[in-house]
Amino acid sequence: MSKKTIIFSTFLLVMLMATINSNAQRRKVNNLPTYDENLYHFGFILGVNHMLFTVKTVDDLPNIKWETDQSPDVFGDSLYVYGVTSSPTPGFSVGILANLRTGRYTDLRFIPTLSFGERLLNYTILRYRNGEPLFVEIQKSITSTIVEIPLEFRYKSKRLNNFRAYVLGGMKYSLDLASQKKGKNNANTTTVKLNRHDFSLEAGVGIEFYTTYFKFGIESKMGFGFRNLIIDENNLYSGSIDQLRSKVFLLSFTFE
Repeated sequence: MSKKTIIFSTFLLVMLMATINSNAQRRKVNNLPTYDENLYHFGFILGVNHMLFTVKTVDDLPNIKWETDQSPDVFGDSLYVYGVTSSPTPGFSVGILANLRTGRYTDLRFIPTLSFGERLLNYTILRYRNGEPLFVEIQKSITSTIVEIPLEFRYKSKRLNNFRAYVLGGMKYSLDLASQKKGKNNANTTTVKLNRHDFSLEAGVGIEFYTTYFKFGIESKMGFGFRNLIIDENNLYSGSIDQLRSKVFLLSFTFE
C-alpha cells in the first residue's frame, strides 16, 4: 500500500469519526449502557493488511561486482545491483481479542492474531553478457504466515451516546511460520531468507459503535519492526541489503 493510500484511508476514518460525532450528539437512546463497566470482555477481529519492508542497501552498492554463481537466475558475465525496493500485496488477518479495563478511559488489550501476506523485493540489476550491458528487473516474492502477539494500551474519548473514538499504542512480537530461514536454494533460483522472530512498535486510531447486542469497531494502525530480518548468504539478493525491517498497515474490524 502506498503512502497516499494509507493517508487517504486515515483521512476517511477521521472524516467518518467527525460525521458520526455530529450525529451522535442528537441521539438519545444508549445501547449497552453498562458495557464499559465490565472489568474485562472478549471479542474477535477481521482485518486487511499490507506488509512491506523498509530497505537500507549496503554502501556503494552500484560499484559492487557480483559473479553469476551468486545469482543463478540471472545469466551474465558480471552483475551490478543499482537499487532494491519493496512493494506490498493485500493480505488478511484474523484474531481474538481480550480487553482489560484499567480506568474510565483506558484499556489494556491482548490480541493474538494470525496474518497472511506477501511482500515483494524488487532488484534493478545491470547485467554484462559478452561485453554488452543490459538492465533487468528481478522480483523476489516473500510469503508470510505470521503469528502476532500484540499488547496495546488504549486511551478512549468520552462516550457520545453510541459512539466513541480512541488512540492506541503498544508492542508486538511476531513469529513467521513461513520463514525461509532454513530453506534451500536450488540450481536455478535463489531465495531471500529472513529471521523468523521480530518485535514491532504499533500506533493507531479507531472508532467504535454500540449496537443493541455487541460493540463494533473500525481501527487503522501501523506497525514498525525494529529487528534486522535479512540473513546474509553471500548472494546478490541478501548481500545487497544492509538492513531489512518490516512495516505493516492494518485496517481491522472488531466485534466485542
